[in-house]
Amino acid sequence: MRSARAVVSLLVGLTVAGGAVLPAHADTIRSSQWHLDAMHAEEMWETSTGAGVTVAVIDTGVDASLPDLQGQVLDGKNFSGEPGDAHTDPQGHGTGMAALIAGTGKRGSDTGAYGLAPGAKILPIRIGGKNFKDGSEIMVAALRYAADSDAKIINISQGGPGRSKEEEEATAYALSKGKMIFASVGNTGDKGNSAEYPSSTPGVIGVAALDQEGASAKWSQHGPQVDLAAPGVDMVAACPGGTGICRSRGTSDASALASASAALIWSVHPNWTANQVTRVLINTAGGSDTGEKRNDYVGYGAVRPRIALKDPGDPGPADVNPLPGPAPSQEPKSDDGTDTADRLSKPSGNEASAKSGGATKWIALGAGAAVLMGAAIATPIVLNRRRNADRGSAAL
Repeated sequence: MRSARAVVSLLVGLTVAGGAVLPAHADTIRSSQWHLDAMHAEEMWETSTGAGVTVAVIDTGVDASLPDLQGQVLDGKNFSGEPGDAHTDPQGHGTGMAALIAGTGKRGSDTGAYGLAPGAKILPIRIGGKNFKDGSEIMVAALRYAADSDAKIINISQGGPGRSKEEEEATAYALSKGKMIFASVGNTGDKGNSAEYPSSTPGVIGVAALDQEGASAKWSQHGPQVDLAAPGVDMVAACPGGTGICRSRGTSDASALASASAALIWSVHPNWTANQVTRVLINTAGGSDTGEKRNDYVGYGAVRPRIALKDPGDPGPADVNPLPGPAPSQEPKSDDGTDTADRLSKPSGNEASAKSGGATKWIALGAGAAVLMGAAIATPIVLNRRRNADRGSAAL
């Protein structure tokens, strides 16, 4: 088994536009959500809102009573062993992730926060609790439940240092059922940068965080486990309690946005496989300004669902995973003959060039996220303590 998991980000409030898309105005919550402007969300919503796609959120639960999530959250299941059901979220983290993916903005034109895939549904799968100190058994059960569900996408905005054979087998099972799995790579890139799981598990799409300049966030972890990157700094979104709006940062947020990006694409191309959606996300990503195909800071680059929706290109073969490393049960070898486990624990050699790259201006915004309204709760925003030495950048 393995040691306790460290939840990667605590409390991220999120929401998404459902139904009619409301324009951003100067004193609204929406006007503070810079990542939606950077990703041209309202333009994308004219083509796709993620309708018809369910995203399983393996996290601390999802509070379905949040105004911006009403009608978006399915029943799900509670594996935590703690009181309540999958709609009980004692930490608020899972609710925040769900809101970033599929919130609706129904709270109001001024106070509603918007997420990236407003038409998607959320399947809450609650983990954690006092029995989660062991981690593996609960996560394995959650992964297998998600694999057997109707969800096409599994978002895991958390990670820890322990590697579990049983969890890797459950991951392989989910992949064999045609699921896409996104996981945050972690927020200790400047304080150890140890590989975390499940983002380091073969087949899982590891997501790093970008700041408003398009550079890898200083605390976002780096390494060969990074496949894609998405906004994860100064995020403004809906959350439970207090003012109902939180500001946060973390690769948790980035993973949620990558999952939402996949939902937008899969909604328009329902006959594509997970491999094909993954390939299009990679092929349309905003690459590093170092000129490399990928680097250890932003992976293949920033997710750009807007480009994928406009011109996805050839999605390629349905049965070929475009990412290195087949299912872990196959004892995979990398192209250079090294074992996958070795490859995940060693730097790839791209670090120096990644550090030398300047930030690509992938956002056309002048101002950062606005300070949120008065805190009715002690700290509606719990920021991650983990920061990292960044330097790859990508264009949206």
